[in-house]
Amino acid sequence: MFGDVLDDIIVIASTPQARGTDTEAVIRHRAGGAAANTAAWLGSLGTAVDFVGRVGVADRHRHAQLLANAGVVPRLGYDAHDPTGTVVITVDGSSPSMFTDRGASAGLDPDDVPDSLLSGAALLHVTGYSVVHARTPVPLRRLLTRARAAGVAVSVDPGSSGFIDRFGPEAFLDAVDGAELFFPSLDEARVLTGLDAGHDESALAQALTDRFRVVCLVRADGGAVVARPGRPVVEVAGVTTRTADPVGVGDAFAAGFIDAWLTSRRAGVAARRGARAAARASAVVGGRPPA
Repeated sequence: MFGDVLDDIIVIASTPQARGTDTEAVIRHRAGGAAANTAAWLGSLGTAVDFVGRVGVADRHRHAQLLANAGVVPRLGYDAHDPTGTVVITVDGSSPSMFTDRGASAGLDPDDVPDSLLSGAALLHVTGYSVVHARTPVPLRRLLTRARAAGVAVSVDPGSSGFIDRFGPEAFLDAVDGAELFFPSLDEARVLTGLDAGHDESALAQALTDRFRVVCLVRADGGAVVARPGRPVVEVAGVTTRTADPVGVGDAFAAGFIDAWLTSRRAGVAARRGARAAARASAVVGGRPPA
């Protein structure tokens, strides 16, 4: 795993928001970052996983311990000047809004992933934040090329429809072209394909198979539409559960899918595993598995 590890501040309003004055809310501080969340869910499922990320120097031990507690081997660089990145997440139903300061994660370099780590890996997972915030896509492309040369599959979670739209959908697709697994949300798929609301989820997922071997369009409820070139679309329903907040549902789905895919290569089996992991994420506040 390579990408952001951040601190999340999650705000769930208890009453309708009142402009210009106080609104009662439940506010929780949680470890986050899409890539780190996926690593933690994978580790909790028993998959051996290393995570390469970057935090502020004061938080290195804390984040390393939290990842280790989830079964992840942390390989964290640190920044003596910038603090750990922070995201303020406001939750309104199933549609969270994020205010993002990447902090030390902005200094993460794809060249920080050594060839020795790739040589023992089955899969490299990256998120779109490592694409859209980079000064140039060249280092990431170099990392993906090194991974493929080592026989390592590549998995991508686009991460943010807003950031992708500003970065440029075609430029984003070019940066991650050829990944084996691709996990967009509905909004991300619409931005990346340019297809309007008249096209259903199956059409969106199939359109992306021109670029990727397996496309899992992850729904807000943790279900998914899975498309592969030349094969029928597979639809998997979300698992009914108590919903605490939607943060990290897509990250957990990706982890569950990857965990099953690495051993079975069966899309339906992997998607159902992803849906179960997504349901677990939906039932807790924050994007990580419960301690």
